[in-house]
This record gives sequence, C-alpha cells and structure tokens, in this order.
Amino acid sequence: MEIAINEAKKGIGAVNPNPLVGAVLVKDNKILAMGHHEFYGGPHAEVNTLNKSNDTEGCTLYVTLEPCSHYGKTPPCTKLIISSKIKRCVIATLDPNPLVSGQGVKQLEEAGIEVIIGVLENEARNLNKVFFKYIENKIPYIFIKAGITLDGKIATQSFSSQWITNSLARNKVEKYRNFFSGILVGANTVIQDNPSLRCKVLGNRNPYRLILDKDLIISEKYSIISNNEDQKTFIITSEKNINLEKFQLFSEKFSIKFITFSENENLKDILKKIGSYNIDSILVEGGSGVISSFFKEEIYDGGEIIIAPKILGDGLAIPFLNGFSPNMIDEGITLKNIKINIYDDNVGFEFYKEEGCLPV
Repeated sequence: MEIAINEAKKGIGAVNPNPLVGAVLVKDNKILAMGHHEFYGGPHAEVNTLNKSNDTEGCTLYVTLEPCSHYGKTPPCTKLIISSKIKRCVIATLDPNPLVSGQGVKQLEEAGIEVIIGVLENEARNLNKVFFKYIENKIPYIFIKAGITLDGKIATQSFSSQWITNSLARNKVEKYRNFFSGILVGANTVIQDNPSLRCKVLGNRNPYRLILDKDLIISEKYSIISNNEDQKTFIITSEKNINLEKFQLFSEKFSIKFITFSENENLKDILKKIGSYNIDSILVEGGSGVISSFFKEEIYDGGEIIIAPKILGDGLAIPFLNGFSPNMIDEGITLKNIKINIYDDNVGFEFYKEEGCLPV
C-alpha cells in the first residue's frame, strides 16, 4: 500500500478535482504492475494497472481509494476488477462520494472477491484531504501561503517585496501552485506586483487565477487580464459592477469569468460559488487584507508561513496580518498541527486544522 500511495502522488497537478489514486497488482508476493490516475477524465488507477498485465487471475489488487462502481467520465472500475478475476482487493479508505461509498466494496464482495479495508487509511486520507473536503461540501480546500520578514512584514511601505524569501522557499511555493486548483489574490496585489500567477513546474497545468476585486479597480494593462489565453482568470466582484463598461470589456475581449456577490453574502458564500466551477482547492497568496480576512473568519484548512531572516523595522511597512484586536494573548489565533520546514536560512511553519500533512 505504501507503493500504491507513492504511485498516486504521480498524479499531483493533473487530476483535480478527481482524487489522487494509486494501485499495485501482486501475485505470489511479486509486483506484476503499478499504475495511477494520470489526468482528469482519464482512466483510473485500477484500469491503468490491470491493463499492464496479462496475468490477473488470482491476484491481489492494492488500491488507495475504493474503486468506483458507477459510470462517470469512465466506466466503473469494479466491472474491470471483477472481469479480471482478481482474488482479493485491499483498499486503504472508502470513497466519500455518495455515488461510490460502500457500493464499490459491495459489488466486489458480491462477485466473490475478498475485500480488506483500512490498510494505511490515515496516510490515504491525508493524500486526498482536498478531495474529501470538496466532495463532501463542494467548498474548496483553503491553504494560506505567506513569505514574511522576521518582524512580520510582507513588503516595505513602498510595496517592494521581491524577494523576501529565498529560492528554495519559492520553489516550494511553485509546488503549491501545481498542487492546488486555484490561486487567490486581492486587487491591490495585482496592482502592486502585476503577477502572472502561473505555475513554473515543468509539464504541469496552470491553476485558476482568482482576483478578489470588490470595486473592480484593476485595468486591462495587467498581465492577469490581458494574458488570459487559457481562460482561467476569474474576478470576484460586487454585483453592483455588472453593468459597468469594464465588466463587459473584460468578459467579451479578454474572456474573463466573473463571480459576483451581494452585500448580504460573506466569504463562505463566495467560496461556494467558486466551488461550483469544479475548483476544489485554493492557494491564498495575499495580500495582507485578503489573508487577514481568511484568518479572522477562520476559513482555512491549512497553510505555510515562511519566515526569512530579514528585518525592516518600519512601522509603516506592510504587515502580514492586520485588523486583529485581542486584549489577551490567549485570544489570538493559535496554529495547530505544526510541521517545521527548513529552506536553508528560511523557516516554514506548515499548519493544519486537522492532523496530517498534504503530499506537497
């Protein structure tokens, strides 16, 4: 099962919003084949594995997630497993999808296949933290990233911020951009940095680019608007802006997609709307106001704060967070399930609301 889990990780950056799944085919204590879910809409791990071997009868199939039992983008995996005359199927964890949960196991058992459930279950669930949350709630998994100075700043008062963290830390951020479906920043970050919000991991897809811009203040001169050939830029803005000329221009000329919200809607409501576009996870990159909103409303599943050994010592420099006013120390936010990452002279505090780290 450890091999199957490592096999599943090969699908990182390609399968969202589907789960990461790996499988291993074994007979007489020898591995005959391995496979993983390679890309969204493509054959599942069980299919990729079984199709690699002509000797499947009497084998044991190890799989990290319960095999699907329904027709979706591909036929049910249980049908192929049964026809392959597999003797035993070892499953790490059940699928939370109501269309599958328990049904895959039931079909296999009714066909006379021995089924064992729960081998390395925690590891398998951590592998698919994003999938489990999204399939159960249709709300994206939220991961907050920030690179800060030792005195808690993300930029000077003139908004200079490149680079606070070192190249090793920035390489980790690229892995996050490859792992999560979307990146979210505020309008001020776009104006100050003109970011492309692309992924530099070779051979993998770019995430959706989400801009929180309540008053629609950004213009077409920014890269995130003008370079939208993949049509993956979204602007999240007030519904009051629907009739603006800029709204129509962005939509028609640059193929920008809009998610609008009313005064009565909050951040959770906005996330539900984002989730409706099959965006199962979001890397929140800033700036200060955006990150502060997610922390203040405690709408996050995990994150990493990377600290560089730099000091600005300027009260007017841009803080990592603002808007908090606790009277007592114990009223502040305490991050939990901490993992310390070392990037040469930078230190990352990776944290999660629930136990277990993501496979990034």
